[in-house]
Amino acid sequence: MELKYKRILLKMSGEAFKANNDIYDKSKLANFASQVIALAKEGLQIGIVIGGGNIWRGKLADTLELDRVDADYMGMLATIMNALAFEATIHKLGYDKVVVYSALEIKTVTSAYNYRFAREKLDAGYITIFAGGTGFSYFTTDTGATIRAIEIQADALLMAKNGTKGVYDSDPNTNKDAKFLAEISHLEVLQRDLKVMDGTAAALARDAAVTIEVFDMNGDDNLIKVLHNELESTIIK
Repeated sequence: MELKYKRILLKMSGEAFKANNDIYDKSKLANFASQVIALAKEGLQIGIVIGGGNIWRGKLADTLELDRVDADYMGMLATIMNALAFEATIHKLGYDKVVVYSALEIKTVTSAYNYRFAREKLDAGYITIFAGGTGFSYFTTDTGATIRAIEIQADALLMAKNGTKGVYDSDPNTNKDAKFLAEISHLEVLQRDLKVMDGTAAALARDAAVTIEVFDMNGDDNLIKVLHNELESTIIK
């Protein structure tokens, strides 16, 4: 079946990589990387933003009584670690066309972010991983992912969730009668305060008319399935 998009920005949680007793599960990294590689070989242009939740959480920052700005920069560094781990896994699986761009440049291991260069790499078949958030405190990786989706001119921003198939009208974990929403507008997400992404990211997506698809990353080849329109999901547009 034909791919539903030509170019996407995939937003993944760092917690998707987490092992029970460690920050990484090798099999999870390999599973997600193999799906990304398979899609790239089909011709999909893929940009990726990975959160840092498997390494650094705001709760820990609060426990340590850290200044918010310091804590946010530590979180950005966690996203760089995850980007490098994912890049290394892609290389290990035999796919060499991958690059890590970081808003916080680390000259020996990342490339400085430039949207023009990123677009060129995507056109050339590179998997592009965007790390370091926006490079500024007080912005989440959801906001960073939305900005990158806009800048690389992605057809859609795919929000990968862990164990939730899409957007509901209330929290399905606490309300057994929560209603699944197959399609919803950006404005409704904001007005109803649905916890798809943070408010800044949702407002940016609305203003730039970014199509968002929310899906469950867990399950056999769910990323491949959603790109072939074979998985139930929520479309925000």
